[in-house]
Amino acid sequence: MDKAIVTVLLIICGIVATLAMFNGVMPAIQTSQSSINEAASAASDRIGSRIEIIQAGADGNHINIWVKNIGTVEIPQIQQSNVFMVSGSTLVLVNYGGAVTPFWGYQITGTDTAWTRATTIQVTITLDAPLEPGNYSVEFVTPNGISDEKSFGA
Repeated sequence: MDKAIVTVLLIICGIVATLAMFNGVMPAIQTSQSSINEAASAASDRIGSRIEIIQAGADGNHINIWVKNIGTVEIPQIQQSNVFMVSGSTLVLVNYGGAVTPFWGYQITGTDTAWTRATTIQVTITLDAPLEPGNYSVEFVTPNGISDEKSFGA
């Protein structure tokens, strides 16, 4: 009879220890799974994002750039993109909007209301004076780090 009582107590202790360990490990597994899912989603968005600068050129105090979404996903929050202008060894980060030149703005071409696949946006950089004759390039970087660069002459 003593062996049966000891065996039952050992089984109960084993079950309690298993439940305690399970309750301690399960939240960590769920947190890890959530982090993995977020990382996979971000990687998927990055893989599906692609842009191409189709055309760039200067017109007086403006530089017009046409950027096409050639990826498979919509690119949200366009205003959080970065626009860089390069002239020789000078690199300038152009801010979005504002009254201090240079600044840039955009409009989605056609009837689209979002920057979805196969949609083109027109980016206009406003300068304080026309560009001097020479070679320039512009780089457009989306909020998730996808970029393209285009050279043009003024």
